[in-house]
Amino acid sequence: MAVTLTAGALSALAAGTAQAADVNVARNGGFESGLANWSCTGGTGTSVSSPVYAGSGALKAAPAGQDNARCSQTVTVKPNSTYTLSTQVQGSYVYLGATGTGTQDVSTWTPGSGAGWQKLSTTFTTGPNTTQVTVYTHGWYGQPAYVVDEFSVFGPDGGGGTDPGPSVPGAPAGTAVSGQSANALTLSWNAVGSATGYYVYQDGVRVKTVTGGAASTQITGLAAATSYSFQVSAYNAAGEGPKSAPVTGTTTGTDPGPGPGPAVPKHALTGYWQNFNNGATVQKISDVSAQYDIIAVSFADATTTPGAITFNLDSAGLGGYTVAQFKADIAAKKAAGKSVVLSVGGEKGTITVNDSTSANNLANSAYALMQEYGFTGIDIDLENGLNPTYMTQALRSLSSKAGPSLVITMAPQTIDMQSTQGGYFKTALNIKDILTVVNMQYYNSGSMNGCDGKVYSQGSVDFLTALACIQLEGGLDPSQVGIGVPASPSGAGSGYVSPTIVNNALDCLTRGTNCGSFKPSKTYPGLRGAMTWSTNWDAKAGSAWSNSVGPKVHGLP
Repeated sequence: MAVTLTAGALSALAAGTAQAADVNVARNGGFESGLANWSCTGGTGTSVSSPVYAGSGALKAAPAGQDNARCSQTVTVKPNSTYTLSTQVQGSYVYLGATGTGTQDVSTWTPGSGAGWQKLSTTFTTGPNTTQVTVYTHGWYGQPAYVVDEFSVFGPDGGGGTDPGPSVPGAPAGTAVSGQSANALTLSWNAVGSATGYYVYQDGVRVKTVTGGAASTQITGLAAATSYSFQVSAYNAAGEGPKSAPVTGTTTGTDPGPGPGPAVPKHALTGYWQNFNNGATVQKISDVSAQYDIIAVSFADATTTPGAITFNLDSAGLGGYTVAQFKADIAAKKAAGKSVVLSVGGEKGTITVNDSTSANNLANSAYALMQEYGFTGIDIDLENGLNPTYMTQALRSLSSKAGPSLVITMAPQTIDMQSTQGGYFKTALNIKDILTVVNMQYYNSGSMNGCDGKVYSQGSVDFLTALACIQLEGGLDPSQVGIGVPASPSGAGSGYVSPTIVNNALDCLTRGTNCGSFKPSKTYPGLRGAMTWSTNWDAKAGSAWSNSVGPKVHGLP
């Protein structure tokens, strides 16, 4: 039998199968209207403005005697429908539940300590004739007061109405700057009632997100004696509102820069210091062997501002190493003639510099960190490529701020330095007049071409010398070329070579002795030296690498 459906009939069928979006059938779930729509036993509940999870109101209820401070409301639901019941709570043994579902009534609770906000959530299904359900929260006998916010019952609209959706919040008023220091300012504003958080803008760039009801924040990493413009906007589920009127703040003090760093020696040993514990020996900066002339602190952290970096000392992971100790240790290393630079990137580095704004952000934030911690420069260790135009802009901008004593090191992968047309190689050549050294990573690499066009495998003298030759003949000065290798087999996935092989490669390049099958057409006695990942893995192996390669580097012609 054939059945013919008209276009109108098809439309009707389609309409019949459409499902409406779930809504929150609870009323005043954010308690922005006090306790409207809510009933609390024995007058135990009250509306409070602090603490709140979001917005400007929350429910606080205190159990007393045999009253567990039950607060509830009746919501209108659809039969044979599933609803998700959830809320944010503070307190011990706070309950969330539903009764009169027509099927299985439900409840859940948070046991133990009530520190901080915790989310409670459960689901229930209505019976075939159920059109109303009572939802509730309560504490427990003998327990302190509890707090509830953002109460919701999501499911099909039962026809009883819902809370209206939020509107975009207005611009914060009363924005002001206080608490000025050489490297930080405190920004405050008047709270916006419908806001769930705030965005802070510095010179037009968003630099911070503030949540949890706070209406002030400290902006750190600023340059001394410098003026900044700030704006604040509020946001909620409906979106971001307009920015506040700009306010200007100026840091205190003079701007002497980070102070001239010690000159890098003609032949230098570089070591990366780990700001984390991955099984290598945990070190303070003061623990790093005196063989190392350049210590690269690994790593800077990305921020929400494109290109900008910050630094967070892993005090817990480093056995309680304090920021004050860290700064003092950097100062002591500098006094001993060592350079301490901040490394940007690493295997998991997420910093991207791909336009003028992000280039300026990198330069400004790096310079602020140099002032704050005493770093003498920056190391570029971005392992996912870089834009030579804007990285050049960033490093030249940083150089103009820090002056001629700025140390700039780079640690590209082998593939990055196979051709002068690569982004890393271009950047190195672009900043040749201010570049300290390129310590290419001769590890975690496949086979690569040498400068003679032959293919060499990692782990040999030839791999080190034939690839270094590309840089030496490609435009870098010998003083800007170093050999980067792991300090132990644990320091890399592949490519470890013994200190003897490193020393033979140094002899081959500088003196023409101890070469493998590849011998450069000339010697490069000005070669800067060698680098290792890491000082921590070196220490784990009894400092065998630095005790062997260090004297070799320092004894080069």
